[in-house]
Amino acid sequence: MRRLVCLLIVGLAIVRSEPAFAHAFLERASPSAGSTLQSAPLIVTMIFSVPIEPRFSVIEVQDEQGNRMDSGPVRMSDGNSIAVDLLKLPAGTYVVHWHALSVDSHRSRGRFEFSVRP
Repeated sequence: MRRLVCLLIVGLAIVRSEPAFAHAFLERASPSAGSTLQSAPLIVTMIFSVPIEPRFSVIEVQDEQGNRMDSGPVRMSDGNSIAVDLLKLPAGTYVVHWHALSVDSHRSRGRFEFSVRP
């Protein structure tokens, strides 16, 4: 009888369990990390491993002097991706700083660089 009760409890735990979400890991970005572009991009788009809360996520793009080169608020592209518009970028190296809040409230952050050729 005790064995049957244990099996019943384990079975109910499996049936009632909900999927666990993980931290929002950056899967890919456009422009991609470390890339050198022939022409300046108009936006930065970031795709994450889980759904993101755009109101609580940030993408900041800075030039070599630390000036902000992004323009406007972060917007949702779809559930797992966010984007931000850019100012007109001259040739140079740019750093993208980001932090994201997943819909289950886990925070993640990172940075990467890309360059625009003259």
